[in-house]
Amino acid sequence: MPDFSFSRDSAISALRLLGGCTALGLATYAQAAPAFDSDSPYMLGDWNGTRTELSEKGYDFKLDYTGEMGSNLHGGYDHDRTARYSDQFALGTHLDLQKILGWDDAEFQLTITKRSGNNISNDRINDPRVGGFTSAQEVWGRGQTTRLTQMWYQQKFFDQKLDIKVGRFGEGEDFNSFPCDFQNLAFCGSQVGNWVGGIWYNWPVSQWALRVKYHLTPELYAQVGAYEQNPSNLDRGNGFKLSGSGTQGAVLPVELVWTPKLNDLPGEYRAGYYYSSAKASDVYKDQNGQPAALSGEAYRSASSKHGVWFGAQQQVTSIASDHSRGLSVFANATMHDKKTNAIDNYVQAGVVYKGPFDARAKDDIGFALARVHVNPAYRKNAEASNRANAVYDYDDPTFLPPQDTEYSAELYYGVHLANWLTVRPNLQYIRHPGGVDKVDDALIAGIKIQSSF
Repeated sequence: MPDFSFSRDSAISALRLLGGCTALGLATYAQAAPAFDSDSPYMLGDWNGTRTELSEKGYDFKLDYTGEMGSNLHGGYDHDRTARYSDQFALGTHLDLQKILGWDDAEFQLTITKRSGNNISNDRINDPRVGGFTSAQEVWGRGQTTRLTQMWYQQKFFDQKLDIKVGRFGEGEDFNSFPCDFQNLAFCGSQVGNWVGGIWYNWPVSQWALRVKYHLTPELYAQVGAYEQNPSNLDRGNGFKLSGSGTQGAVLPVELVWTPKLNDLPGEYRAGYYYSSAKASDVYKDQNGQPAALSGEAYRSASSKHGVWFGAQQQVTSIASDHSRGLSVFANATMHDKKTNAIDNYVQAGVVYKGPFDARAKDDIGFALARVHVNPAYRKNAEASNRANAVYDYDDPTFLPPQDTEYSAELYYGVHLANWLTVRPNLQYIRHPGGVDKVDDALIAGIKIQSSF
């Protein structure tokens, strides 16, 4: 019988959050943009005009919800069919400090997130002995817990050419940024953090950080950042940790971003580099240059870690003069330090078509492909571990499957039911899940729900 693992904690959290909004007296829905109005950006409407009045004074509030279901239709590590559900609530406020305090070009953001649920990839799609690289439900991960995700102050200078942000936030918020409409993690959000997750922490994890951006021209800007590299921020019990205890170093990204309009259609092109000042372990050799798994010696240490990324998004067609509809193409690539990182390179490309039908002008269709390549040295380490333990049979529970290349594909159709609700049913195909060729290719059915209260 299918195991629909909907979390009771998730449901309780939802009721508490919704109840909290009601308790604030913000749920009278009589005038323009009442509750459940499809033209409103929020399910709870304009709070009888209160929401607009507060926004005009500089106070904006959001309660967003993302829910994702994944079901293994065929293949994977475990053929026992089931379905899993994971979700996230994000409660935040944005303050325009120019309107509130008279501080020119200043703003403040505070966001708390709550993640719950389970992920079909963990034990059904991927071999749990080595795990996987992508996730069929991107909203799962980084501890199913409550976190302080954003707490930052932003100030602009020199006619908004210089932009400084300081506080607690993740790298992917500004660097290597990418939309998150797809459900598979290989096509969602900042990809660097997916392949060097031990040092680069994307949403919903936050750390102390500083980002400085400067507009060289209206279409071109450069930015540099400094982010606390502190693995303890990943712990479930440290969702609201503010101290710097456990810090190992800093991640220093730099990026150049070009946002042209080609034939009056928007595009965005990114090229960046990151450097981690913390020590990193070699994935294969010991201090003497021998396989550590065979010698029994500790893995040698490197003084730093680094990598590069490239990203491109470009709308290429429109429907007459309606630029909100049309075809867009995108591609992303990352490359990483072969001495210290399990993944040495990743590439991805896809297309999104918005407004495919006149009767469904706000729907969208997306298709994407990705390739995740395992560092050969990391694969050799698994092979050396098996030799050291004299284990050669894949079916032996102590066998460590060598990993090579994983391929992912996703096709979705986004149904725009209201300005505050989009539902995206999708199909995902994973070849060699986790890069293990002994694992059957997997077909996954998913549904992604995005809503704003």
